[in-house]
Amino acid sequence: MSKDFAKRKKTSSRKPTKRKTPARTSSTAGQTRSKGLRLYLAGVLTGVFVSFIGYLSTLPGQSGPEQDNTATAPEVAKAPKPSFNFYRLLPEQTLEVEDIVEPAADISSPPPTAAQASFLLQAGSFRQREDAERRRAELLLLGLEPKIKESNRDTGLWHRIYLGPFSSHKDMTKTRSLTAGQGIDTLVLKRGEP
Repeated sequence: MSKDFAKRKKTSSRKPTKRKTPARTSSTAGQTRSKGLRLYLAGVLTGVFVSFIGYLSTLPGQSGPEQDNTATAPEVAKAPKPSFNFYRLLPEQTLEVEDIVEPAADISSPPPTAAQASFLLQAGSFRQREDAERRRAELLLLGLEPKIKESNRDTGLWHRIYLGPFSSHKDMTKTRSLTAGQGIDTLVLKRGEP
């Protein structure tokens, strides 16, 4: 029997060979790295040098070799010195005061006014009675004596919390700093004779 070699599939036990590409050697890889490193360092050094030159140009008092330092020295010496006359003028001045004797005023008491002013602090204004009671309780815990007053305006019913009246500004300031320490904003109201 004869074999037909033309129709036969070629099966080979050999694997196809790959083309060999020239592999990079470690020496070429090192050369490209060192070339990149050199370029980087050259750029950094150039930037530092340019920055240093720019810094030197901004320094004050540096004169170039073409300028003469003797030209500036006489200008400084020519500046006139200021003269102060008040040392001489003040001892020569006199003030004439009439011999009117007034009684010494008491500094601790405020000057009398037509109507002694009193101060009130408004510690809040709320639409709901429960909110006003809550603020009143906070003020009671601070040792203060708040009063809630209702006012019916055209905008509705408001519950306002008042502290005072205070006869002196010092007492009002003390109370106001106490409420401010607790985060309660107050409004100062100045009233005439209570």
